[in-house]
Amino acid sequence: MKGRSILLDHLNGREAAALVVDGQLQDILLESDAPAPGTVYRAVADRPVKGQGGMFLKTPDGPAFLRQVKGLAPGQSLLVQVTGYAEPGKALPVTQRLLFKSRYAIVTPDAPGTNVSRSIRNDAERDRLLEIAYDVLGDKAYGLILRSCCLDNEAELIAEDIAAMNDLAISVMQDTDEKIEALVRGDSPHVLAWRDW
Repeated sequence: MKGRSILLDHLNGREAAALVVDGQLQDILLESDAPAPGTVYRAVADRPVKGQGGMFLKTPDGPAFLRQVKGLAPGQSLLVQVTGYAEPGKALPVTQRLLFKSRYAIVTPDAPGTNVSRSIRNDAERDRLLEIAYDVLGDKAYGLILRSCCLDNEAELIAEDIAAMNDLAISVMQDTDEKIEALVRGDSPHVLAWRDW
């Protein structure tokens, strides 16, 4: 079987997605009970870990571990995003550098500027995509990366996607509540397959 196939189904009642290239399984995603990467929490600093330069945090889904913290005091509220899956008995790995990813765009609140994927080399297409982004965002402060799947896609679809991700980023970043809460859940296997494959 030649070519590339994306297979979406359910396995034991949970979402499953598989990427098959030339008849060989390349990647598989399975839904689990663990918080998916991309989940955003309003967490509370719990206790520092001496010698590792990190801190344990409290989240609604259990403890999380944040590396390289400076100036963070126990009891302080902060926004974090899950970066991967935790090993059994370990804390969730998180970061304070939030990314809001969708099919066509990645909004980067901590990294200003608008960038187009390097794989899009056609200058006219790059200019078209930048124009779409500026029409949607104007000179708003958050950064934006236009992904490679924007290439030759409809301006309206790209603009809707950019606007949705930017609105989500604004909503989360302007959140001023103090209680522990999950603000955004990570994408399911079917959405991840659609977005990344």
